[in-house]
Amino acid sequence: MTMTIEIGFVLLVIILMMLALVFEVSRPEIIVFTALSIFMLSGLLTVEEAIEGFSNEGMLTIALLFIIAAAIQKCGLVDRVVTKLLAGNKSDQWAIAKILTLVAGVSAFLNNTPIVVTLTPILRKWCEENNLSPSKFLLPLSYATILGGTLTLIGTSTTLVVHGMLLNLGIEGFSFFQTGVISFPAVILALVFIVTIGYKILPNHQVMTDTVREQSREYLSQMFVEDTFPYMNSSVEEAGLRSLKGLYLIEIIRDKEKLSPVKSTTIIKSGDRLIFTGLISTIVELEKMQGLRLETGSELTLNMLRNGNIQLVEAVVSHHSSLLYKRIKDSHFRSEFDAGVIAVHRHAERVVNKIGDITLKTGDTLLLLCGPDFEKKIKQSNDFYITTPLHTPPILEDQRKGWLSVIALVTMIILVTFHMISMFKAMTLVVILLLIIKVVTPEEAMKSVHFQVLLLIASAFGIGTALLKSGAATFLAEGIVHIIQPYGIMAIIVSIYILTNVLTEMITNSAAAVIMFPISIEIASQMQIDPIAIVLAITIASSASFSTPIGYQTNLIVYGPGGYKFKDYLKIGIPLNIIVMLSTITMIKIICF
Repeated sequence: MTMTIEIGFVLLVIILMMLALVFEVSRPEIIVFTALSIFMLSGLLTVEEAIEGFSNEGMLTIALLFIIAAAIQKCGLVDRVVTKLLAGNKSDQWAIAKILTLVAGVSAFLNNTPIVVTLTPILRKWCEENNLSPSKFLLPLSYATILGGTLTLIGTSTTLVVHGMLLNLGIEGFSFFQTGVISFPAVILALVFIVTIGYKILPNHQVMTDTVREQSREYLSQMFVEDTFPYMNSSVEEAGLRSLKGLYLIEIIRDKEKLSPVKSTTIIKSGDRLIFTGLISTIVELEKMQGLRLETGSELTLNMLRNGNIQLVEAVVSHHSSLLYKRIKDSHFRSEFDAGVIAVHRHAERVVNKIGDITLKTGDTLLLLCGPDFEKKIKQSNDFYITTPLHTPPILEDQRKGWLSVIALVTMIILVTFHMISMFKAMTLVVILLLIIKVVTPEEAMKSVHFQVLLLIASAFGIGTALLKSGAATFLAEGIVHIIQPYGIMAIIVSIYILTNVLTEMITNSAAAVIMFPISIEIASQMQIDPIAIVLAITIASSASFSTPIGYQTNLIVYGPGGYKFKDYLKIGIPLNIIVMLSTITMIKIICF
């Protein structure tokens, strides 16, 4: 097949889309939706074809799965089990083996992101109590959820996306455990590798809070308010301390009282100690102000900033945060969250800039000094993943409702496994049941659905349609077959697996699966083989993202809290990618050929 203008146009748009995803030009769902819109506005796709993904069974099933996972997560059953497993456990490798086995099993049936978010503070607290580095545990936690997600049809959104695309083409979708039959040996081998060799490879990094504690002079400075200060008994804003060059007023210490976060209306009084963060090198400008004296005699520490009402919290900016690509000062952070930002770390390095001028990105780790209303405010927000234990333990819901949720999920699995009902119908029934018995309220159900993720997936379906309709999928498939066919069908499956795996390390896993799906279908057609073999390969390859922090959102969540560097992912992730690939390809050959 020769290259046409239409094929060239489609490939150009997709290449630009991928580059935009890699370089984080905007939110992933906006980038993919923009590419879809270009195809629709150019006339390549009709309106019906462009919006077809929004009614796809796989996409709608994911929406229902969010609600079911939130119901079980709300009851705290997983938290309790993990806490009991860790209690009194002094052997770190034995502990990690037990935790990872449990997590992999649970993530086969629940959304992996809330599992990682919920367990990260628990693991960090246990590590602190046992003088262990969280970097030995947090990345394995992410990897275990990724591995477990490949075991079932509902384990990861990627599998459901591919399942929905198969149904769209009139091909029978996956059975409930079909991917698990292929991936189970890989999961076992990968977990053994992580607990043994991988554990030794993992670094002993400090976490962000420890770094700031040790280098407090680089993060914090304090000024003493003398009687000669001209703005005595004036507000912070009137004193000109609100919009300083490079500095951010994080707290005021007044005798035994600590005022944080500092509001623009807070009154300055004689004897106040003003705590600043940001570009401490610019403190010299503040020294020029009459009545402010730099305190150099005392050592300022993080512990000095908190009391019973004020706590230090690490938070990771979420993938669907309303703060993305906004400057901190433009988001009205203090008033919105009752918290002040002490420092921002990105890719394990401090963002050296005035705090208010930092533009937030997905995965940024924030060290926050939080007031008493912080916990109440974040409960109404999806902006952060909290990765340190909060003062107030989570309210554990009625255990009976938790077990009812689990029973409902197990019943659904049985019904789907024995083909008594479709996955979508089964999930619809479970969600209705959870609402009737009030395990979740309608408001909680709506909040648990990540509409940004659904927009990304629904838009990605249209990208796949454009690849097929334009002939670009056929063009690429013919090229791959022409080059690799002399080496046999297994060589083609290996090539498709590697290509998908490389894509998923650079862009989102769902986008990688959607791009590779139509190409795989065309290859299967040209080779006259059952497409399920190749589709299974791309499904597992697009989920097996271990070598970079950007390919899978749980990898990015633990990036900052674990103090990891990019090379840490490569050192343990590349061997894991190889193990999973070799095992997957072997099982596909045994079962499908």
